[in-house]
Amino acid sequence: MKVRFLEPAQREVDDAVRWYNDQGLNLGREFLDELDRSVRRAAAFPMSCPEIEKGLRRCILPRFPYGLIYGIDEDIVVVVAVAHLHREPRYWAERL
Repeated sequence: MKVRFLEPAQREVDDAVRWYNDQGLNLGREFLDELDRSVRRAAAFPMSCPEIEKGLRRCILPRFPYGLIYGIDEDIVVVVAVAHLHREPRYWAERL
């Protein structure tokens, strides 16, 4: 499956990478590696992650407090948010 990030989700990735890079050497790269694994999982097995709302699933990044929130539109995984799991819940719902 193809993967498409909504603009706000891409900004969240950029912000998280910037923040982790400020915290320590290679932490931003490690975050991107974990995100890449989660995106690949969602693309290869889109139904494998739990549905959190009708039509939306969440894949949790193992080492970081983030979840990949995505929906499936025919043959495209649409990433709605790369959400920090300890912040305001469902802030991304208005993007739908």
